[in-house]
Amino acid sequence: MTNVILVGPPGAGKGTQAKTLSERTSLTHVASGDLFRAALREGTELGMLAKSYMDRGELVPNEVVIRMILERIAQPDCAVGVIFDGFPRTREQATALEAAMAEHGNQIDAVLYLRVPQDVL
Repeated sequence: MTNVILVGPPGAGKGTQAKTLSERTSLTHVASGDLFRAALREGTELGMLAKSYMDRGELVPNEVVIRMILERIAQPDCAVGVIFDGFPRTREQATALEAAMAEHGNQIDAVLYLRVPQDVL
């Protein structure tokens, strides 16, 4: 299993690069924003919980975000590996992801930082 995290500033092309890597490999592109939108659209328990925070103008707590991600990467299409886009955003999320991966005998294999000149963003 190969697991990669893409990081960089907004507009750096994380989603574009993740999509390209996913198309050229057997890795599954997991975008946290897409997970939130799908959970809200489908009315899942986690989606409704996240919505309750967003409706109040609050950040969705790490615990909720982490649960969404962990549920997603437990799906069969993620068995070969994952390209994370938009996650983790905090040290707590990174630590939780690392621990969850270790529980299943996996690890993060690479973190790619997309550096783009400020005038290009």
